[in-house]
Amino acid sequence: MTETGTAAAGEVPPELAALRSSIDNIDAALVHLLAERFKCTQRVGVLKAEQQLPAADPGREERQITRLRSLATSAGLDPVFAEKFLNFVIAEVIHHHQRIAEGG
Repeated sequence: MTETGTAAAGEVPPELAALRSSIDNIDAALVHLLAERFKCTQRVGVLKAEQQLPAADPGREERQITRLRSLATSAGLDPVFAEKFLNFVIAEVIHHHQRIAEGG
C-alpha cells in the first residue's frame, strides 16, 4: 500500500484477495453442484426414454421456475436472473433428454 492507502501497481489489497478467494470457492461449488444435478437429470432422461415419456415436462418446469423465483427472492437474488439461469439449465436438460431418447 502507498501512503495514500491505495494499492501499488500489481498489488492486490487483502480484502479484495479474500473476496476473490471466496468467489473462487463458490464457483467451484457451483460447478460441482451442477455436475451432480446433471447426473440426476441424465438418469431422469434414461427413465423417460425407457417409459417413452416426452423430454420436456412444461408443468414441472413451470413449478420449478416459480419455486426458484421464490427462493431467489428470499435469498436476496434477482428472481429474473434466477429464472433466466434455470431456463438455461432446463433447455440443456431437455436437449440431453432428447439425445437419450434418440439413442445418443
